[in-house]
Amino acid sequence: MNPLAYTPFIDPIDLHDWWFLLLIPMAFFVACAYKAVRVPSMRKFWPQVISFTIQIVGGIALLGLAAYLVLGYAIPSLAPMPGS
Repeated sequence: MNPLAYTPFIDPIDLHDWWFLLLIPMAFFVACAYKAVRVPSMRKFWPQVISFTIQIVGGIALLGLAAYLVLGYAIPSLAPMPGS
């Protein structure tokens, strides 16, 4: 791949094994954009951005854990596969 002629939608970077690391910067930028509109004083901006970023990442982690538990344990016990 020629770095001077990089086309991100045709030749995307292969990050399939590391996709979960992109959650942290995405959560940080979403928190920055949201808090830039919602914070009444810029003195509280950075602490609230960090707090909101941690809430987003923690919420996604808990949703992932809940999905794992439901798909891995609850559904197989409620509707077992025939013959197993």
